[in-house]
Parts: sequence; C-alpha cells; structure tokens
Amino acid sequence: MGIRNIFKEEDPILRRRAREVITFDERLGLLIDDMIETMRKAEGVGLAAPQVGISRRVIIVETKEGGLVELVNPVIYEKSGKQIGPEGCLSVDPSKTGYVERPMFVKVKGYDRNGKEILAEGEGLRARAFCHEIDHLDGILYIDKLCQPPKSEE
Repeated sequence: MGIRNIFKEEDPILRRRAREVITFDERLGLLIDDMIETMRKAEGVGLAAPQVGISRRVIIVETKEGGLVELVNPVIYEKSGKQIGPEGCLSVDPSKTGYVERPMFVKVKGYDRNGKEILAEGEGLRARAFCHEIDHLDGILYIDKLCQPPKSEE
C-alpha cells in the first residue's frame, strides 16, 4: 500500500468522465488500498479514483456512522429529501469551502473489489459524501454546484 498524490482542480483528469471498471483484479485491489491510505492521511471522508490520477469509476467513503465503503462503478438508484451544507474537497484549495444542495438520503449500488454487487445507503454527511464522490466520476467538482447557505446559516 502507498500514499498517492492527490490531483488538484486544475488537472484535466478531474473534468473528464471516468471509465467503467471491467476487470476486477489485483491491480484494482491495490488502487483501492492506496486510495484508503491516501484518504485517511489527508483526513478526508471520501476519495474518487480520478483524484489520484486514475480515470476509473471507483470511490471510497468513510464516515463515523457508517464505516468504510468501497464502490466500483457506483450508481445512485434512490434519493430523498434535501440538505444544504458546507463542502470542501481534497482536490480543491483547503481554504475554500462552499454550500451545496444534496439529497438527505441516498441508496447506492455498485461492486466490491472482487466484482460482487453491493448496496450501500447514507443519510446526512454520508449521503453528501456518496454524491460528492460520484460527481467526481462524472468530472464535476463541488465548486460547480455552489448555492446560497440556508437563511439560518447566514
């Protein structure tokens, strides 16, 4: 396992749609292990493969309330509610944050590192993290979705 460089918002890989994973092998497992180590060292709650320079549809999310989830070729298949909250990103200047509207609850399906289908769900921060990381796979950064903070936050 190893720490990988986190690509910054200027890098074109972060603006491209990542490619589907079709081969579930040892290299994929190594990528996921490296992503976990990199995310934890950077003290993030999620990371997408394009953020470490790999154009593949792989994300990880780790929150206190839900633990670690690895998802290959993730798709949100159900969402409900609405939340507007602050976001930051390991690929964007850490001094920048902004408010983004996201679903309050999501259900996501994808595959684990061995190609077995898995289902995951999240509420609150976990839902926000799933959405944020899946956006990365489509070349979207949170700074593309900024909105006004809720009235009580102003």
